[in-house]
Amino acid sequence: MNRRRAFWGVLGWACWAGMGGAGAQEGRLDKSSRHQEWVEVRHADRTVHCFVVFPEVKDKAGAVVVIHENMGLTDWVRGVADQLAEAGYVAIAPDLLSGMAPEGGRTKDFKDTSAAREAIYALKVEQVVADLNAAADHAAKLPACNGKVAVAGFCWGGSQSFRLASARPTLAAAFVFYGAGPTSEDDMKSIACPVYGFYADNDNRVNATLEGISELMSKLRKKFFPETYPGAGHGFMRLGEAPDGSEANRKAREEAWKRWKTLLARDLKTPAAKAEPAPQQQPVAPKRP
Repeated sequence: MNRRRAFWGVLGWACWAGMGGAGAQEGRLDKSSRHQEWVEVRHADRTVHCFVVFPEVKDKAGAVVVIHENMGLTDWVRGVADQLAEAGYVAIAPDLLSGMAPEGGRTKDFKDTSAAREAIYALKVEQVVADLNAAADHAAKLPACNGKVAVAGFCWGGSQSFRLASARPTLAAAFVFYGAGPTSEDDMKSIACPVYGFYADNDNRVNATLEGISELMSKLRKKFFPETYPGAGHGFMRLGEAPDGSEANRKAREEAWKRWKTLLARDLKTPAAKAEPAPQQQPVAPKRP
């Protein structure tokens, strides 16, 4: 195992965001008026099950590949896809555990989240990248899509967002939610899109890597815009919508969604969205936790 594969293979080993908010998202999916569908995206010898939600808009829209946490494609992640469609974007959430469960099943076929998590960390790097590229290709070719594709991921999925940014130069943007990033120039030099980070104040495991990432991205003249949310903990996008979520997590989730929508409106350039001023072009190193 080479250095690069070793690094990407252990990203997010302690990633945990709890199950808060899962029930609320299941209700959201049942009540949503937006068109939802499951598709089978095939490439090479792989079949990847993907959940797709379409926005109720007049014109073609940009698309977002939504990458799940280390628990696989849960109702919560599918709910995030629905919220992105509500905001005006085509959302596609690939189940990267497709074919990995007993008898060739996917996330829903594992006996519990612990089994799904174990399978996540056994995935091959090349397979993950190929699956994500296939999902992005599928989204870009949809008649409802304007051809622009961004990626967003949470925890383990946040790390994969950074990975796809380095593997797919045509991405419009990458959104990394409390996920670790690459630590070598080789993993960063092919990044062509802006990378936006959403980090929790109380998450030193991830935040301890940010200064080094910021320095390397700046050295390579890459666009990296991290933001840390005061008082929030790892997984605040999920935990912030739970009935018992802390005030800091709820506030961080609300502010992160607002920022995310602003950035999507500019980078995916959907006709119905109001463009906002671009952020500063020189990345700023995040505050030490």
